Amino acid sequence: MAEPAALVDLRSDTVTRPTAGMRRAMADAEVGDDVYAEDPTVRALEERTAALFGHEAALFVPSGTMGNQIGMRLVCEPGQEVLCDADAHVVTYEMGAAAAIFGISTRTVVSDRGRLDADALIAQVRPKGDWHLTATAAIAVENTHNRGFGRVQPLAELEKLWRWSRDAGVAVHLDGARIWNAHVASGVGLDTYGRLADTASVCFSKGLGTPVGSVLVGSAERIATARLWRKRLGGGMRQVGVLAAACLYALEHHLPRLGEDHEHARLLAAKLGVDPASVETNMVVLDDVNAPVLAEAAKAQGVLVSQVSPTRVRLVTHLDVDATGIDRAAAVLTELLAR
Repeated sequence: MAEPAALVDLRSDTVTRPTAGMRRAMADAEVGDDVYAEDPTVRALEERTAALFGHEAALFVPSGTMGNQIGMRLVCEPGQEVLCDADAHVVTYEMGAAAAIFGISTRTVVSDRGRLDADALIAQVRPKGDWHLTATAAIAVENTHNRGFGRVQPLAELEKLWRWSRDAGVAVHLDGARIWNAHVASGVGLDTYGRLADTASVCFSKGLGTPVGSVLVGSAERIATARLWRKRLGGGMRQVGVLAAACLYALEHHLPRLGEDHEHARLLAAKLGVDPASVETNMVVLDDVNAPVLAEAAKAQGVLVSQVSPTRVRLVTHLDVDATGIDRAAAVLTELLAR
């Protein structure tokens, strides 16, 4: 009897599992109590990540959501607002945390599928010192943009926003959950992206394939305050070097291979009749489909996809899906789409 085909999970790059090499690195990690700042592996990860992004300091946190929310709180006081894209992760998928926890207001600007338009955001900034208005303290930028389906933000727009923000006294927070993909796809240095933000949260549990963890980077003063906020939010961790070791391993072994995911995404797009040129990183979108029906039918054949609307499906490539998996997913989906 033939073995059943292996599951091909294209719902998200968050579904990746630690590789054998990563598990060994985790098992061998030197650890200490991180609440006392005594975990050497965590310290090594924080120092390395801060250096990669050109910042003074960094803080290891359990999730990208915690990193984003603390990052925004560092540059925005209660009663002030953060301005961002209408589909930004920080206002779509983080459960209203800015308002619920920190008393921060958010306001949004509709964009072209997440593409950063610096002028459009700048035009909506409200000044400080006017007691009629809620002051805009910060602008949050997401790179790559999740609901923009892996869109890489234009460097020229990032630079324009940054230059304006210095004179305007408005901070910039970077949601860099997939900044690694942006870096590999664009060739823009991580330090370049880092210098265009006051605070940035970068995630290791998506394309880099670790089981958990993000790092918040910023100035030494801000990160010292961030450590207090992490403790208040229940994010103080003990012998967490076992997780930090996975992140360090990923920087060495998984960051260089992200281009494979991008190539797989373009290959998948071409097989499904989607213009490969529309695929910037590791996400493929199928529009004008019956998403619930397609997803259930694909699942029955061992291919998992993500429904992002009743008529749209998202496919995300990652290190757990090789070329054989791409071919199989394409065959299943092509047959279903032809029905």
